[in-house]
Amino acid sequence: MTYIVPVILCGGSGSRLWPLSRSGFPKQFLCLTGAQSLYQETCQRMAALAASTVRLGDSWIVTSEEHRFLASEQWRETSDAPVTFLLEPCARNTAPALTLAALAALEQGADPVLVVSPADQVVSDTQEFVRVARLAAEHAEQGAIVIFGVPPDRPETGYGYIQAAGVAQSVPSPVLRFVEKPDLATAQSYLADGRYFWNSGLFVLKASVWLKALEACRPDILQATQAAWQQRSQDHQFVRPANGLFQSVPSESIDYAVMEPCGAHGFDLRMLALQAGWSDLGAWDAVWKALPHDEQGNAQAGDVMLLHSRGNLVHANHRLVCAVGVQDLMIVETADAVLVTHKSSSQQVKDIVGQLQTHGRVEGELHRKVHRPWGWYLEVDEGARFKVKRIMVKPGASLSLQMHHHRAEHWVVVKGTAEITNGDAVLLLTENQSTFIPVGQKHRLKNPGHLPLEIIEVQSGGYLGEDDILRFEDHYGRSI
Repeated sequence: MTYIVPVILCGGSGSRLWPLSRSGFPKQFLCLTGAQSLYQETCQRMAALAASTVRLGDSWIVTSEEHRFLASEQWRETSDAPVTFLLEPCARNTAPALTLAALAALEQGADPVLVVSPADQVVSDTQEFVRVARLAAEHAEQGAIVIFGVPPDRPETGYGYIQAAGVAQSVPSPVLRFVEKPDLATAQSYLADGRYFWNSGLFVLKASVWLKALEACRPDILQATQAAWQQRSQDHQFVRPANGLFQSVPSESIDYAVMEPCGAHGFDLRMLALQAGWSDLGAWDAVWKALPHDEQGNAQAGDVMLLHSRGNLVHANHRLVCAVGVQDLMIVETADAVLVTHKSSSQQVKDIVGQLQTHGRVEGELHRKVHRPWGWYLEVDEGARFKVKRIMVKPGASLSLQMHHHRAEHWVVVKGTAEITNGDAVLLLTENQSTFIPVGQKHRLKNPGHLPLEIIEVQSGGYLGEDDILRFEDHYGRSI
């Protein structure tokens, strides 16, 4: 029986899918092609690996400290199986992320086969993915490193390629070389050759084999990651490598650190073909390809009306979006930003995000609706010395006991029941009741009921930034 441990790499910002994907709510947590997020779909694909011939271990999910509550909440919505989150204090690319998972897996007393998947991909045929992954695991158990290659159906210039020795349908084929994103003419030659495959970023290998390959190819990454791991801390399902030590880990991808050079060190690197409707949804043109099209080749989501238009993607989130007489455009509307780009320029959307960051614009990082472990808040309006928010608190959840140095707050309950700590007083308020919290007053908002609580918060003061908060007690480990 093969012992498999799923490893889900849940990092990245998805800047090419702005304005829907932002650093505070990146693409893996978005529902782009169905009712579940890409991350949730990945979790379910991994769960499907279990079989009479496979013992499936608990999942390891590598994500950032910032996204720990998003990842844990979406996991809870999908599965009640045990899971552990490995929290990176800073982004160091995929090689250190996989190293954390391999170190964690080996400490469980076995040497499992790791099935490693990014959290932000689409694989429409789960059954075929499972078949290929189980086959890869059989070879990985014998010491091979197996990578999944996707047979190209077009001369794609946005993907890296793998050159394999054969077609690699039922038996893994030796990998000859990796090729960076080619120009169009080269991509066309790869398509005609038949031995070049898109690099999916999906890997299957034993935990010990990964560490041995990393030691041979990049011992600096291994040593630095081991040092951070040895001084880790754990809070329930969250495991944190030492912050200061992890900062010094070199940033490198799995491909560059190990996959490309490991053949020269004698490691058995093989490829299996994956024909399962794979896409990495790296840009809006890829989302357009993955969605259903109308007779004119348009893909649409939300409240959309199209007339005399062909080959477009129109994604409306908050209002009616109409397009007339346009072709091959990607139009994405959110509450605070609208993107219009030609399909051929989809890869350049990340440059807009870079400009937003250069100019200090929050639209590159956060939506107006910001998710928190206790619920969410939505910025409704803002002006000189005031800000209005709509706040939802999940049943049984509460915000931290906190205070603000520069702002006062007025809370009005619009739905549900609120238990409010306001200084020394504890109030129980229902719909249409309100309270005022002066500057410097300790306060807390809690939902004691079984239904979501919603309030309107009106802030007033000279400074209304989110960093004007001093936490005294917090259920989520954020207090002083």
